[in-house]
Amino acid sequence: MSVPDELIEEVSRRFALLSDPTRLRILSALLERDEATVSELAAEVGGAAPNVSQHLSRLLSGAVVGRRRDGREVRYSISDPSIRPLCDLVCSALSEPRSSLLRLRRPATPLEIPQAVGDGDHSDGSGPVP
Repeated sequence: MSVPDELIEEVSRRFALLSDPTRLRILSALLERDEATVSELAAEVGGAAPNVSQHLSRLLSGAVVGRRRDGREVRYSISDPSIRPLCDLVCSALSEPRSSLLRLRRPATPLEIPQAVGDGDHSDGSGPVP
């Protein structure tokens, strides 16, 4: 399957948006609570409210979260339905035993390091190991 360049660019932007640990903590909190204010999220993720607000602004512009006014408060929630299954998929893959993750990786090729023999000469007789 060939993926169009435009889609590759959009996917790249989405992963970049999700690559920040604070934004992931915010999303995790919203997935647990359904919706929250900036102050509630700041307390939950251990960040300053202005910093959390900036991250929410980025998530909002990327259509990952939405907001609604509730009296004098603004409440944020997840608006992209793909976020929960994406987070579930990545978190479950990373929480599997390490051995199952290692099976997914290609085996590394060992480095070819000449072995020294006797008085420090290379095994091919080319002289001492530098």
